[in-house]
Amino acid sequence: MKIGIISDSHKKTGRQRKAIEHLLKEGAEFFIHAGDILKEENLSMFDEFNLKYVSIFGNNDHHLIEAMNRYNIYQEPYYFKKGSIKFKLMHLPLYLNPDTDIIIFGHTHFYECEYKNSTLYLNPGEVCARNRPFSSAVLLEVNNDSYIVNHFNREIKTNKWENEKNIFMRN
Repeated sequence: MKIGIISDSHKKTGRQRKAIEHLLKEGAEFFIHAGDILKEENLSMFDEFNLKYVSIFGNNDHHLIEAMNRYNIYQEPYYFKKGSIKFKLMHLPLYLNPDTDIIIFGHTHFYECEYKNSTLYLNPGEVCARNRPFSSAVLLEVNNDSYIVNHFNREIKTNKWENEKNIFMRN
């Protein structure tokens, strides 16, 4: 299973679109947005691409509450399963206790990836490129015995995505 993960799009719809297009080219079958979506257009993009996805409200998304019935957007922490893997999705990194297989969060705008005590902690960084001159996204590949995390960065003025890969053997 290959999962495209983004966070902190803010008002940068074009940057989110480029990240989604790249993750699709890399084989993403499911998408996760870890909050601070800000624009309904960023949510409707998942429907436009006909994607299976889940998203979470960020601390700047209160105005999107009225769109809750039209999109797969939830309050944090949101627990769900894909196959046999249990996920916890949140924007604010407040619920980092290891009660699922994978914990995905946003808010900090910095990429984080750590595997400890049989739990993968993952923050895809920022799509919006507010704190850095590049947009960031993750492709997570979940296999029977491993997690493969591909962290992609794209300098704003380019179309080239750089990749950093981490492989964790599952316990």
